[in-house]
Amino acid sequence: MWKMVRRAAMATVHLFVAAAMCFGVWIFVTVLLITAIGTLAVVGCWLLPEAVLLIRRIAGAKRNLTTLWTGKKIPEAYAPMTGTLRERLRTSVKDPSTLTDVRWMVAYYFYGALLALALPLWPVALVVDGVWAGILRRTPVVLPLIVRLADTEAHWSTVLLMPSPQARLAARVQELKETRADAIAAHEAELRRIERDLHDGAQANLVALSMRIGLAKRAYDRDPDAARKLLDDAQTQAEQALTDLRHVVRGIHPPILTDRGLVGAVRALAASSGLAVTVEDGGVEEGTRAPAAVEAAAYFVVAESLTNVAKYSGADRAEVQLTRIRRGLTVRVRDEGRGGADESQGSGLLGMRRRVAALDGTLDVTSPVGGPTVIEVMLPCVW
Repeated sequence: MWKMVRRAAMATVHLFVAAAMCFGVWIFVTVLLITAIGTLAVVGCWLLPEAVLLIRRIAGAKRNLTTLWTGKKIPEAYAPMTGTLRERLRTSVKDPSTLTDVRWMVAYYFYGALLALALPLWPVALVVDGVWAGILRRTPVVLPLIVRLADTEAHWSTVLLMPSPQARLAARVQELKETRADAIAAHEAELRRIERDLHDGAQANLVALSMRIGLAKRAYDRDPDAARKLLDDAQTQAEQALTDLRHVVRGIHPPILTDRGLVGAVRALAASSGLAVTVEDGGVEEGTRAPAAVEAAAYFVVAESLTNVAKYSGADRAEVQLTRIRRGLTVRVRDEGRGGADESQGSGLLGMRRRVAALDGTLDVTSPVGGPTVIEVMLPCVW
């Protein structure tokens, strides 16, 4: 009984907020009428983009309210309102989500005041359910009707505010454009890094190697000891050049990934990180391997995360979980350090996000001040 009373009270609060928002919509209709008249008169056409933005904010507030009641998030799919006045006007008129929001607002004008049906039920519920459920210990009869009204209101809002297929497609195309641009930017940055490493590392060592060999040839006849010393230096220089080349190759695609697979490569990476790292394999080694691009992205995420742990967190331990799921691969890196990770501070999180987004994956970072820091990545793929 008391559980149902609390539930009905929460439903009434939800309907009260919805009714208050509906009252605001009634007032906003006046603004819409003024905007429509001004747009038709041309002189007020600048009002249309601002009115559409305001409608988006109202619809967004209603999405949040409905999500609080249902526990299911209603997605948004809006075209960005940027550019000149003409471009913003075009977006305001052609964006499919504008029609969706206006349709919801018109319908909400009528169904938003379901509170008027819920309030009269409370006196009836106190009498009927007070006797039927409170004294006779039966299932409440009237209180569930109040909850059902809130469920109905939330269901109608969910259906009306759900983006249309055209809007979801347009949002998806925009998202792919952004991830493609990020992938191109990341690729160009990687090429510049490789060129810089080759120029400053391997190339400089090879030039020095050539010079030492030339000096050794000239000194061979007149001073064999000096020539032998130069050849020893040249051998050291050649070994250093090989080390630099291996470093460059490892940055392009770690050979250990090809030889030992993702789990073996991550364990080798953990062993050389200087931290006490626990690596958990959630079925990644079972069956077929993930595509090479997915394994490389996962390896990069783990490598960058462990580097951040060693440099910034102050922790001496970390946990890495690689899990095979039906739709792809998940990577989770956790440490108990000081937290406060920020993408704008050059910690490599932006590079990780771009690399993951290029594969249509997601990256979530949870890092409150004081820790712990948890990085969770989902990379879609077909096994």
